This record gives sequence, structure tokens and C-alpha cells, in this order.
Amino acid sequence: MFTTALAQREKTQPGELPLDLFGAIESLKKELNAVILAHYYQEPDIQDIADFIGDSLQLAKAAQKTSADVIVFAGVHFMAETAKILNPDKLVLLPDLNAGCSLADSCPPKEFAAFKAAHPDHLVVSYINCSAEIKAMSDIICTSSNAVKIVQQIPKDQPIIFAPDRNLGRYVMEQTGRNLVLWQGSCIVHETFSEKKIVELKIAHPQAEAIAHPECETSVLRHASFIGSTAALLKHCQNSSSQEFIVATEPGIIHQMQKLAPEKRFIPAPPMNNCACNECPFMRLNTLEKLYWAMKNRTPEITMSEDIRLAALRPMQRMLEMSV
Repeated sequence: MFTTALAQREKTQPGELPLDLFGAIESLKKELNAVILAHYYQEPDIQDIADFIGDSLQLAKAAQKTSADVIVFAGVHFMAETAKILNPDKLVLLPDLNAGCSLADSCPPKEFAAFKAAHPDHLVVSYINCSAEIKAMSDIICTSSNAVKIVQQIPKDQPIIFAPDRNLGRYVMEQTGRNLVLWQGSCIVHETFSEKKIVELKIAHPQAEAIAHPECETSVLRHASFIGSTAALLKHCQNSSSQEFIVATEPGIIHQMQKLAPEKRFIPAPPMNNCACNECPFMRLNTLEKLYWAMKNRTPEITMSEDIRLAALRPMQRMLEMSV
């Protein structure tokens, strides 16, 4: 069982917190010349204090362009690693080093190296939700925003390994008509949605539009009228004439949806069990208090060997070039 946010906060406080936490963080931003980058799946307080909120592609671009000396990454470990890969001379902080990713963990470097060696003529396209070591073994990185676009740019006679998310890989295959060799990884959040409960929600809310992230299983995607990255889902909700949405992705995004379309109703897609399994437990490890202490103490810092960083940088740069 995952520790509750309150218990986690009490457990990890290394000292007395200032009364005005938002003000203290703003002061530290100026003192450090820091920028706070946050993913849509972070808790609302962190989203509200962030300088930039985005999905993986948007955050990678923001990290590449920032002139700040310190990057405070409110997301999960692979995202902060990506910022460090793009900014070797900057201090990159992650509020909680235990904020990992089930999808990244499902692709261990040693096993993936053997998988790659078994397909020596294949180009490796890896979803950004992977470790720096996996990025270093890849030819091109992609995100859910640009995976289809990137695969479409690769010659049709070039065989491709797609890693680590099998669900996104299947979606890319359907959209491009390409036969990809898939690494069998997945995200615990996006695989927990219940097809039965989504159907029941659609019956109870016949005017609601079901939308989903492509990391969801095919059984869930078939009920969605729109499939896209977190940023694409957010934009669609703004532009759609629908007034109700059933949202099949991590419910942290609903905070931004409600801010941008306050007159609309957003219903989080339920998990299979009566739990909060549709919330990413790793994203929820970051709290406003931990963000403050990370900036105050300049730790935990993201580090990696220069060999890994340079090897991982090349496929990241290819992604950014192909996503223009």
C-alpha cells in the first residue's frame, strides 16, 4: 500500500516549514535563478506554482530552451534525467528521488540490450518514458505527442524496435500501418482502467465524450472518440463542443482542464478496483513541501556519467529535430 500524501509529508520534513510556502518558493526561484517545470500529473499546488506545465515533449523542449541555472523538475525520474541530458552544466533537482516510473522500470537495460542484439538490423525508437540507459541504446526518442509522426518519417523498408510501451506501440502500428517489434512494457496507471466501468459511465452520461491516452489498452481505446497525448487531450477539451468528458488518463490533468474550461465537466475514468489506482503513485510522491526543501538544500540532484549522457543525447536531438 502506498503511503498517503499527508503521512509522506510528515515523514520527510527535514525542518520547520515557512508559513508562506508559495512565497518562500518564489524567493528561492529568484535566489537560485531557478525554473520549475511540472508535468500535468502533478498535484494542483505544484501545477499552480510551476513556471511551465506540459507533457513529456513540451517539457523536453522547455528544458532545452531554459536560461535558468537550476531546473527543478516536478515529475518523475526519467523526466528529470531528460532535463539533465539536455543541460549538463545546470543543476537539476527532483523533489523526491523515489518518484520513478513503472513503465521505465519495465525495461531493464541488461535485458533490453539482449533484445536489441537479437534484432541487429532494427532501428530502435524508444518512448521518452525510459531510463537514460535505454535512451543511450536508442536511435530516436519519441513521445506520445510525436510517436506516429516520427515513425512515419522512417523509410518503410527499415525494421523498427519500439520500446518500452506495448500499448503505445500497438497504437502507432494501427496509425501508420507499420509492423513494429514491441518491447512488452506498460504503465500501471494506464493499464488499470476498466472497460466495463467506462461503458457504464458512457451509459450513465450519454452526452459525455470519452477521451484517452494512447498508453491505455486497446479495449479502452476502442471506446474513445479522441485519443492523444496529455497536451492533445487538454487542447481537445478546450476546442470540443462537448460539455462532458470521460477522461482515461492520470487524473492530474483534470486540474488544468477545469482551469481552461471551467464550464465543462470532467469525469475521471475509474480503475478496475475500488482504489486510487488511476492516480500515479510515483507522481504523487512529489509534494510542495518536498519541492521547497529540494530548492532550499539543492538536493536531490540528478547525475549521470558523461558517456551515458552523450549517448542518450543523440536520439533526443533526433527527436527534437524531427518534431519541428
